[in-house]
Amino acid sequence: MGFARLAENSTPAARIGLGLAAVGRPGYINLGRDQDLPAERTVDAMRQRSHELLDTAYANGVRYLDAARSYGRAEEFLADWLRQRPDARDAVVGSKWGYTYVADWRTDAETHEVKDHGVTTYERQRGLTDALLGDRLDLYQIHSVTPDSPALTDRALHERLARLAAEGVTVGISTSGPRQADAIRAALGVEVDGRPLFQTIQSTYNLLEPSAGAALAEAHEAGRAVIVKEGVANGRLTAAERQPPSALRRVAEETGATVDAVALAAVLHRPWVSVVLSGAATTDQLRSNLAAAELRLNERQSELLEEPAEPAEAYWRHRSELPWR
Repeated sequence: MGFARLAENSTPAARIGLGLAAVGRPGYINLGRDQDLPAERTVDAMRQRSHELLDTAYANGVRYLDAARSYGRAEEFLADWLRQRPDARDAVVGSKWGYTYVADWRTDAETHEVKDHGVTTYERQRGLTDALLGDRLDLYQIHSVTPDSPALTDRALHERLARLAAEGVTVGISTSGPRQADAIRAALGVEVDGRPLFQTIQSTYNLLEPSAGAALAEAHEAGRAVIVKEGVANGRLTAAERQPPSALRRVAEETGATVDAVALAAVLHRPWVSVVLSGAATTDQLRSNLAAAELRLNERQSELLEEPAEPAEAYWRHRSELPWR
């Protein structure tokens, strides 16, 4: 059943997934990493942190777990955890291909990941993912598709992905950049033998960058599952940001919730969202994120939370300038 297995879990927490981008490698662009992670970010230390987060997430009802080939050793850490947790057969596992991690476990590397959406990269990375996750893989996504990506037009690639789908693995895309909406709409039109190829769409959507909202609603209407990433804008909508948007702080004060929980709750209030990812690096952050599943915002608060939105170009320019920490 692939990703569709997630629908079997109807608890509120099942609408929050755990993304491993922040803990699968020593360096990432999230704010506050100097405080969140051990000073010595050895492979063993990051494996332990990943497993702590996975244990906490699963115990609290999270069932979707999201990795990628470019997240350092995230697939390896997740595979280790799955072997140790035979009770977690209802966990739904997703990963992504299309970026290669090249930082060699260094935080000061000039280049951390290299993008390539060609067939050769797919075949190579699919083999690596299969070696680690095997039949536990439910969803395989093309990583960070933009409107100019050859992944939207390469028929040879589409045929290979269709074969994977026929084996029971759901095929999807993730998107990035100021033209996410264009990439989403293009992906909705990709078919193989008259059948839509991409069944899930994972996109950046948050209070600062809501520009993909209409396209994601269209994807939902067309029967696709929508996964939201970067719901707290790489830490800009958390306590790690010294001055989160005033509207966010105001609603947090009114509800007695943390700013990150409010930011994620605002995403979950969108009727077209299937899952929003937590990118927590600590168990305290994760528990704070999970509070969003039970948080209810009234109409006035939801409208107030539309104020922080930035132009998409400005948001992505700021994101591109965040240092790898």
